[in-house]
Amino acid sequence: MTDLSHLAVSGTEIALRVTPKASRNAIVAGEEGLRAYVTVVPEDGKANAEVTKLLAKALGIAKSRLVLLRGQTSRDKVFRVE
Repeated sequence: MTDLSHLAVSGTEIALRVTPKASRNAIVAGEEGLRAYVTVVPEDGKANAEVTKLLAKALGIAKSRLVLLRGQTSRDKVFRVE
């Protein structure tokens, strides 16, 4: 798991690309930016909930401090730390 604790500042916006139905849950920092891989299917908000959980764990903050700004139904998402 990538350590993103340096981004856990209030007001920070975090953009990432999500890959649902992956073989494992992970957040990876690459040349193109952050990528999230989740094993759940993208229906009824299940993938969004899993991405929120993974991102909160990588940041070392509570899930309730993350707000999904853009990308509710898209693979490209932007979260803000509250």
